[in-house]
Amino acid sequence: MRRLLFALPLFVLSLPAQAADTGAVYSVPQAGPATVCFTSGNHSALGGDCAALVVNEIGQARRTLLVQAYNFSEPSIIAAIIDARRRGVDVTVILDKTSPRARGEGVDDVAAAGIPVFVDNKPRIAHNKVMVIDGATVITGSFNFTTSAQCCNAENLLVLRSPELASAYAANFMRRQAVSVAYRPAGSG
Repeated sequence: MRRLLFALPLFVLSLPAQAADTGAVYSVPQAGPATVCFTSGNHSALGGDCAALVVNEIGQARRTLLVQAYNFSEPSIIAAIIDARRRGVDVTVILDKTSPRARGEGVDDVAAAGIPVFVDNKPRIAHNKVMVIDGATVITGSFNFTTSAQCCNAENLLVLRSPELASAYAANFMRRQAVSVAYRPAGSG
């Protein structure tokens, strides 16, 4: 199997100062080293193993792991998140309101491991697919943290190493957490 992973220098154009002051648009002149992964869909051997890349990055977490997910069903990613918690990493998860109701979602396993889980139920869709690791690494892209994203869809995943960018994503995470509700498993009262 040919793996499609690329390391790219990434530069983001600076935005006008007034745009950067909104708290929702950030200027990051240099986003730092990056790795990009593409899946090909339909069980193709040509795509990269983006789930394995996510698992590897989670495995490097030492202090904090912030996870925002629309869908959340890839067993290896769920296991890596739970393992990070067991290693003493401070893990917090925010999911879209549809995720806890979806068949095969990993939310109950994550919550049972003692990881705080929140449901972002304010927007129509909380479509984020983001992880922030140790305040220095950002994982994002179209890649949902699901089995389908890895095996069946044409997706992209971007890993960026930039404390400045991680800070912007962490600030957004905190804003979304502030308007989210704590997840309660069915039957928990």
